[in-house]
Amino acid sequence: MSAPRRAPRLTVLGAGSWGTTFAQVLADGGAEVTLWARREEVAREIRTQHRNSAYLGDRELPASLRATADVAAALEGADGVVVAIPAQSMRATLAPWPALPAVPVLSLTKGIERGTDARISEILARAGGADPSLVGVLSGPNLSGEIAERRPCASVVAAPDEELAETFASWCSAPYLRAYTSTDVVGVEVAGAVKNVIAIAVGAATGLGHGHNTTASLITRGLAEITRLGVALGGRRETFPGLAGMGDLVATCSSPLSRNHRLGLALGRGLDVA
Repeated sequence: MSAPRRAPRLTVLGAGSWGTTFAQVLADGGAEVTLWARREEVAREIRTQHRNSAYLGDRELPASLRATADVAAALEGADGVVVAIPAQSMRATLAPWPALPAVPVLSLTKGIERGTDARISEILARAGGADPSLVGVLSGPNLSGEIAERRPCASVVAAPDEELAETFASWCSAPYLRAYTSTDVVGVEVAGAVKNVIAIAVGAATGLGHGHNTTASLITRGLAEITRLGVALGGRRETFPGLAGMGDLVATCSSPLSRNHRLGLALGRGLDVA
């Protein structure tokens, strides 16, 4: 009779709203989770009060969730690393650290680095020292406020090979989150980053008083443009009608929880967004 499988020990880097929410997802899925916070007071509140009031208000976090502001302690003994550091501060955050451990690394961050046009998986390899063959990405219609409330949703996890993608999916599978797999890392990353431009445009159109025909046209043609760009950059066409493309685009363009949609609304209404 084989011994029961040990729960994976996972480290989440970044204790903002998305990183903390996803730490909850991983813990709810049965993993042993340690969350790295930039500020000690945030880590202490998570450890002692099971809350992250700076980002999630009074929402109670799993009691099993560990937290620390010491990145070396957070990474020690980890079977895998999950990264939720903002795109534009990713490189600067990683720079003073030792190389990430030689374990699977999953990025939750959507974006393209200004000035280099680097995707997040590329930054993790170049600046973070991660093995590119062990780096994957998660994307999809994943509004963190809804996931924090444990509302049902789905995501796609992409990795260089199917076996690694299945490993990432096993980490992310909670009672309220279904993770699908892909091997199109480029397509999933591009879709998740570029859809923000369309979300701002849709918000602006709504703010200007235009109707559903306008927003539907922007979303549909926006997806066509995202697809063409993604394929030109090396992504696969079939990725974009799925969760990483259409799914994320619909959620981001239609929800008041979307920061990019809210920015577009403000621009359309002539508000100062500086």
